[in-house]
Amino acid sequence: MILGKHINRYYLKFLHMYILGTIALVFVDYFQLKVPELYGNVINGMNGAEWFNMEYLIRDVCIPLAIIMATIIVGRFLWRICFFGSAVKIETDLRNRMFEHARLLSNQYYQVNKVGNLMSLFTNDLDTIQECMGDGVLMFVDALFLGILALSKMWKMDKVLTGFALIPMALMLIIGTIVGKSMTKRWDIRQQAFSDLSDFSQESFSGFAVIKAFVKELKELAAFRKLNVQNEDANVSYTKISVMLNILITLLVESVICVILGYGGYLVYTGKFNAGKLVEYIGYFSSIVWPIMAISMLIEKTSRGKASLKRVSELLDAEINVTDAEDAQDITSLVPGGTVRGGIEFRNLSFRYPDGENEVLTDCSFTINPGESVGIVGKTGSGKTTIVDLILRTYNVPDGSIFIDGQDINRLTIRSLRNCCAYVPQDNFLFSDTIARNIGFAFDDIDEAAVKNAAVLSDVDSNIMEFKEGYNTILGERGVTVSGGQKQRISIARALMKDAPILIMDDSVSAVDTNTEKVILRNLRENRAGKTTILIAHRITTIESMDKIIFVDDGRILAVGSHDELVRSCPEYSRMVELQKLENEAGGAENA
Repeated sequence: MILGKHINRYYLKFLHMYILGTIALVFVDYFQLKVPELYGNVINGMNGAEWFNMEYLIRDVCIPLAIIMATIIVGRFLWRICFFGSAVKIETDLRNRMFEHARLLSNQYYQVNKVGNLMSLFTNDLDTIQECMGDGVLMFVDALFLGILALSKMWKMDKVLTGFALIPMALMLIIGTIVGKSMTKRWDIRQQAFSDLSDFSQESFSGFAVIKAFVKELKELAAFRKLNVQNEDANVSYTKISVMLNILITLLVESVICVILGYGGYLVYTGKFNAGKLVEYIGYFSSIVWPIMAISMLIEKTSRGKASLKRVSELLDAEINVTDAEDAQDITSLVPGGTVRGGIEFRNLSFRYPDGENEVLTDCSFTINPGESVGIVGKTGSGKTTIVDLILRTYNVPDGSIFIDGQDINRLTIRSLRNCCAYVPQDNFLFSDTIARNIGFAFDDIDEAAVKNAAVLSDVDSNIMEFKEGYNTILGERGVTVSGGQKQRISIARALMKDAPILIMDDSVSAVDTNTEKVILRNLRENRAGKTTILIAHRITTIESMDKIIFVDDGRILAVGSHDELVRSCPEYSRMVELQKLENEAGGAENA
């Protein structure tokens, strides 16, 4: 059994199941202890008792024994359903809670915690907790009731002999308590080693193309072997102490048997016991051998369970940083007519990441009018992506710093804010699903015509139709079965199908050729007329025809205006334009 604020609720929730299972288990234990008494009677009868005959065997031994066995079978089935069934339900509910909580955690959490470590929580650690809530509860209840019932019968038969038997058992509890603390620490180390191995494997599998391209297979193999050895050492270390505990428990149990046979044989020799009583006494002790062994196993399971529960609790206790304010409202209930027009305003916004030391954005102010197409340009690391992330409230921002249609985004529900935005991120993440489902990800029911239309607008329809299964083609993990340009255009199609009032594209045409880029941009202008579009780009040519360009440098807004206005009024922007022209001319000369 394990205790903790995230697990205690389940003892109450499934209290009726645990009570029913306990009652069934106590009945099984009670009837199980009737068997040694029958054995003792048979032994005494075989020693020449006049009453011992076939009628006695059938009436007083065989029939009661059959009833006892039937009761034990039914009882064992019942407590298995109650204990193990509850444990599976607890695991399922706990996994749902973990996933729900993980869904609400901010990007900051996932920047620190790797995927492999999180997956080990949802697999190994939850399995361990499930064992504790099933096998662990069973062992605790069985050891308690069967041990008490058997010891009480042994005590009534001979107090001295039972006292001798209890000495090794007391030693066992002391040893188990001491060793159990060490097992908890070693299990925690073991789980962390497994998490590190999982992290490395997941990262290597995702980056195999890069590993092969740089011929670093041997380096990766050496690093994997090192982590694998560390995982092996952690497992061996835990197994050693676990085996040592089992050996000590077995040694103590065997010592009790020696005491019973030695002193019990002496009692038979002196006439205080007869052979049947000794067999009955040994039968009672045999009944508590399982509880004794169960204590050993319970110590081990509890040690593992505590360590795993601690790791799971760290996830469940992780602070949800980005949440709705108490007075947050749906944006559609605040804007005129319930229709979001897509106006965006930054007012003197300064921002640093939660774990950062320096400000990423400083005193940023600009306005995007509803329906405008706006380009954001600047050097790498200047803060372009941060600007669009903050519009989506990926991180917390100061009150009164960002407004959508005149409404402070901190007063809006996060769900309604993000519902009015469509987003194409830099990494162009695709799911291991059909192309159609990836494009229609924003909707529960897939409209094939709408999916195809979005693909046409992003100029990827012809590529998709070249696949054998077309739109029903299953993409590999993270979209590895398509090229970088195709992945980027499928991501654009996904955003276009949502048809949101605000479209944000973060460097989303960098992997396509200039002709494809022109087609996509033309389709955006034609099909998103009257809707706000924000496009982050590195190439000036990508955004020069936009209604407005925001030039960002080192976290500051240096200039806002049309391309021609910025060329005339902003030396830094003009310099970037000239440099890119020279790069294009140099590239053209080399190609010639």
